[in-house]
Amino acid sequence: MRKLPAKLASQLYGAAELIAERGLDGTKIEDIAEATGIPKATIYYHLDGKNAVLEFLLGDLLDMIAGAVGVAVASEENARTRLEAAVLAQLGVMLEHPSLCRALVGDLGRATRLPELAAALRTAFYEPIEQLLAEGVSDGSLRQVADPGAVALSVFGAITVAGLSAAVEGPSADPSADASRFSAAVSELVLDGLATPASRVQRRGEAL
Repeated sequence: MRKLPAKLASQLYGAAELIAERGLDGTKIEDIAEATGIPKATIYYHLDGKNAVLEFLLGDLLDMIAGAVGVAVASEENARTRLEAAVLAQLGVMLEHPSLCRALVGDLGRATRLPELAAALRTAFYEPIEQLLAEGVSDGSLRQVADPGAVALSVFGAITVAGLSAAVEGPSADPSADASRFSAAVSELVLDGLATPASRVQRRGEAL
């Protein structure tokens, strides 16, 4: 895939809603050309068909998530506070771009088979969160977990499903407020869990 000029990249966002509504299989390259105002020949010059259009859109979404999460985890706060900020950052990006999220929902199986996106996902989220988990143990704000990689994956899954579910419902009237609401719920679940303090003590006692 050739590097896209900024104007062309911006125009391609017009294909997100189309793909979200019809799915990639139900979308022709002619439809994408009409929706974006980009001549079909120009699309083929820069991108290898409609699969590459979806790959570009999802890759760009991950780039935005990576940038927002990177800012969130770079503060001087403790690791727990930065983890909460990372949750909010990802949800904020997703709710600001509901069409991209809906396109992802419609072609999730195809998207998960794109190796470039898998690598981008690891860079965008898994690695920063794994690092935060380690730093949280050091600064005392998070407990040690047996499998940081699996925990990072689980955190990402909780955020992603919340964001995708909200996007499927349609554009938000106030994406920032909704991102804060979902972020608070996800952070409470991930960081505090559902068990009461008494049940945690009992469970630890049974394990001994």
